Amino acid sequence: MTPLHVLLVEDEPDLRLLVEDALSHRGIEVTVARNGAEALERLRGSGGYSHVVTDVCMPEGVSGLQVANEALERHPSVQVIVVSGYQRSQLPPIPDAMTFLPKPYRMHQLFAALGA
Repeated sequence: MTPLHVLLVEDEPDLRLLVEDALSHRGIEVTVARNGAEALERLRGSGGYSHVVTDVCMPEGVSGLQVANEALERHPSVQVIVVSGYQRSQLPPIPDAMTFLPKPYRMHQLFAALGA
């Protein structure tokens, strides 16, 4: 089984730390980004991510959907999970290539989406 490396994009500090810790304790390598702009920088580097988990609504002008689309464009084999506290019907269309996970989610739901 290929080791997982998740790019976690979350602007809420407490949630970011909680998810990062849970994934790390599960043996998953985690790189964090505090906002969409930081996530794009990480994606343009040599991250080698297996998954990108991003909140849809992000501060500072770069949305999670922009991050998700660029992730798939730059790394077609990456699996993208978009999360949001909004209902899916309240969001812009989410491409079929992405998995939607509503907030609040339980860690077992995230692990299942990651295949971990």
